[in-house]
Amino acid sequence: MTAKDSLDPRRIPRHIAIIMDGNGRWARQRGLKRHMGHRKGVDAVRRAVEACAEIGVEYLTVFAFSTENWQRPASEVNALMDLMVRTLNSEMDSLQRNGVRLSAFGDLDSLPSRTRTRLFQAIEDTRHNTRITLSLALSYSARWEILQAVQKLAADVEGGRLHPKDITHTVFRQYLATYPLPDPELLIRTSGEQRISNFLLWQIAYTELYFTPVLWPDFTKEHLFEAVAEFQRRQRRFGLTDEQLRQGVSPAITVDTAIKSP
Repeated sequence: MTAKDSLDPRRIPRHIAIIMDGNGRWARQRGLKRHMGHRKGVDAVRRAVEACAEIGVEYLTVFAFSTENWQRPASEVNALMDLMVRTLNSEMDSLQRNGVRLSAFGDLDSLPSRTRTRLFQAIEDTRHNTRITLSLALSYSARWEILQAVQKLAADVEGGRLHPKDITHTVFRQYLATYPLPDPELLIRTSGEQRISNFLLWQIAYTELYFTPVLWPDFTKEHLFEAVAEFQRRQRRFGLTDEQLRQGVSPAITVDTAIKSP
């Protein structure tokens, strides 16, 4: 029996997030330049999207480019931006055929104009697709996002549009760059690293974390199914005790952690 066959369709996570790590190491192990690892990583994204769509995941978010990545050598950054444009061009038919709706969040104004223009066009071209939403975190960091949210909140308070006492979890969430995406139930990080790297710090308060030594270009559908199977083996208590859960007590949480019904 494969990992996919073992999955309970009633407990598929609605939203999966992935930190795609290991492209550079994959290339180095093969004596290749780093950009070749990024190219192979595109294939892994395609496999992940297809796998998620097959089992009914509604949202897949991938950490494509962080604000810290701008510090990398200009040649690598330029290659990544060019790769994004080429990928959007080459994958458009596949996105449309598979019902993938594309979205993006982050400091998108910092992207090169050619990359930004092609990205926005792809988002517009796929906006009517409904099978799964693929969100790209681009020029993104969670601290940047939270600071942006605080600044916008402060401006609204100063302008009299919002009272400080009205700032709840629900209101704050609406100022985040990811809004209206639901919070991820499962976060996968590849390559063996076990850290969050400034990704979705607010949104993953109750997210299950899954770390795998597999380098991102080698990540297959079966690896994703294994991660979901592990997610389903865990008991999510949200601060309650095992006894309370057995008694049917509902956790009083304010984040979107809904599980998709079959």
